[in-house]
Amino acid sequence: MPTVAVPQLSVEDLAVETNLRAVVERVDALADEVDVALFPEYALTGFVADNRLTTVALGRHGPELDRLRTVAADADCALVVGFVERDGEQLYNTTAYVPRDGDSEPTFYRKRHRWGGERDVVRAGDERVVVETPVGKTGLLTCYDLNFVAESAAFARDRVDALFVVGAWPAAHSENWRLLLRARALDGVRWVVGAGRTGRRDLPDAPSTQYAGRSAVVRPDGMVAAALNRDERDLVATLDPDVLAEQRAFIPVFDEPSTGDE
Repeated sequence: MPTVAVPQLSVEDLAVETNLRAVVERVDALADEVDVALFPEYALTGFVADNRLTTVALGRHGPELDRLRTVAADADCALVVGFVERDGEQLYNTTAYVPRDGDSEPTFYRKRHRWGGERDVVRAGDERVVVETPVGKTGLLTCYDLNFVAESAAFARDRVDALFVVGAWPAAHSENWRLLLRARALDGVRWVVGAGRTGRRDLPDAPSTQYAGRSAVVRPDGMVAAALNRDERDLVATLDPDVLAEQRAFIPVFDEPSTGDE
């Protein structure tokens, strides 16, 4: 049975080396049985909606991603980590799925639905991404993507076993984050693992934001299996495939020929 972990993290905005070190330390501290560890949106770079973002944007084949590949292989644990990606002159809000074998290339997802100031500095992605993980066939989502039912419907058509969601949800709206994680689990009868940023953004000349944390693992019936509040500690849960099979037998949404139509 696969075990997932969310080492809930406070991100230091515009401080790549500090954030990378924090990710590595948290992975090193996980128990050996963890198969996948999820970190929040923009975990490596942080975020600010101005041109300072260009100073921390990372390439897919840079030393930071190479370091994560080594860490994943050493820990025998796949990693899900968000960052600002530079591709030519364009910036993207990107999440990397880093396999644990050390040899396979990471898979990248670019956030399709931008929130607030993101629209001024990053380009929207145009592809949905499904990747094979220790949990099974898994869709990748980022934060505000949760609000769009079409994304959930598309993953239902793909019959994914899980969604991995990285987020940086404002604390003032934390109930929406938890509600949407539960809804996306139930409407596709699948596991949902949400990694939320905690702590505060407090940069000069940028709005101060308190983040929700509230990372959670949600069962395929929409019930919360395990969750955190705002502390920087680890959420660890085992995802029993029998639970998924039982819930899909009980809630047979895939028996309907029109399942997932947009």
